[in-house]
Amino acid sequence: MKKKYIIITGGAGFVGSNLIELFLKKTNYKIISIDDYSSGNKKNHIINPKVKYIKGSTSNIFKILKKYKKSIESLFHFGEFSRIFQSFKMFNRCYQSNSIGSQTVFKFCLENKIRLIYSATSASIGNYGKDQNLSPYAYSKAKNLELLENLKLWFNFKFEVIYFYNVYGPKQISKGNMATVIGIFENQYCLKKPLTIVKPGTQTRSFTHIDDTVKTCFLAWKLKKYKHYSISHKKSYSIDQVARMFNTKIKYLAPRKGERYASALTSFSYNNKVTKKFGKIDLKDYITSFIKGVQKL
Repeated sequence: MKKKYIIITGGAGFVGSNLIELFLKKTNYKIISIDDYSSGNKKNHIINPKVKYIKGSTSNIFKILKKYKKSIESLFHFGEFSRIFQSFKMFNRCYQSNSIGSQTVFKFCLENKIRLIYSATSASIGNYGKDQNLSPYAYSKAKNLELLENLKLWFNFKFEVIYFYNVYGPKQISKGNMATVIGIFENQYCLKKPLTIVKPGTQTRSFTHIDDTVKTCFLAWKLKKYKHYSISHKKSYSIDQVARMFNTKIKYLAPRKGERYASALTSFSYNNKVTKKFGKIDLKDYITSFIKGVQKL
């Protein structure tokens, strides 16, 4: 049977919806999105006969994809809980999504010989692996990487891993518990409110534009090398530096549990060497363009 489907969990979310757009431009595959809409949004749906949206949990993926399983080429698993601080308050949701849900996805791919492309995070292996215990989120992601490595060792499981670094750009979440740093700053700027920074503000991050991120995801899928990739920008900024790019008022908030103070580029991943890819779009240029756009309104 011809493999004609690409599955994207979290396809109604920020990264997933942008990846769907890229696949529609570059390939003739049909796309199936599986999303529980806990952070995904129907506003991100792409009206195209090649795209099908299914509301459901990844823990039910065997049932959801039963009739498609023999015609799936690859599965991008981006539909996980993805916030550090919030994982303390929403532990059950984080566990259900990142542990139960993800392990079910891994099992589905393994049993049906489907190639997996998994989104990892620098939070799970930062500080030479020591940061994996800083939060339930980081811990869950680190354990998933460990499980994937074992599945490869035990069963020759085929997968790619892509490490994301603070992705920003069109369709990012700007409000609520799942909002991104840049999304929050943009929203506060538009509302003429002070930009809120968690103390001390000196914590550094690497920021990657969504276009650079999905291009790397597509490249990893196309190359089929079964490797680990990271996509970031060569420049890193402190949160304080980023806020000051907006040239507006700043308000400092109390330190938060699980906060990371450095975001070094991924240098190792268990038994794999990470292939580093660097984005072309710099955050400073993006913010300058954003401000000019707002001022024209």
